[in-house]
Amino acid sequence: MAVRVSKAERQRLLKEKINENPFYTDDELAEMFGVSVQTIRLDRMELGIPEVRERIKNVAEENYRKVKTILGAEVVGELIDLELGKRGISIFEPTEEMVFVKTKIVKGQYIYSQAESLALSLIDAPAALIGVANIKYKYPVKVGDRLVAKAEVIRQRGNKYFVWVKIKVKEKEVFRGKFILVALDEDFLRKRSDTVEVGS
Repeated sequence: MAVRVSKAERQRLLKEKINENPFYTDDELAEMFGVSVQTIRLDRMELGIPEVRERIKNVAEENYRKVKTILGAEVVGELIDLELGKRGISIFEPTEEMVFVKTKIVKGQYIYSQAESLALSLIDAPAALIGVANIKYKYPVKVGDRLVAKAEVIRQRGNKYFVWVKIKVKEKEVFRGKFILVALDEDFLRKRSDTVEVGS
């Protein structure tokens, strides 16, 4: 876009853009409109539009209520989209405590946890667990990177769900995982002492 327009027109377009995609950052919006980040912040304040973190949090709270297999609070990142048994999206921003001190690279366990918890969130059952995970870390992740994970149920066979999870930073794929999850029923949860075969 980056064509100069009047303040009123810019604010109208800004509102439109955020309605289309509530996850645009102020930096992304500033680039789109060819103005400073400060101008975007002032526009948002005048329009009563909260910052992106608050917008993400509001959307995530709605989605956490849909999750059946784990508690919403156990999802690593903000769950911004969820269609049980089909697909989901989460956003995660690693913090300083999650990096290796020497290299400042985010530890793989946090990236894996985002993927695992998103995959579990998709399962339409009282509980589920990972039976098989085939994962690949493709690029290092740093603090300040915004991880967008997209998960999709590729197929279901009985109580087994085959889920692919891809995590990107901007347009670059940094992680890919193929999971086989096993859904557990209420009877299993009541007994808890039974064993269940999860691998295949």
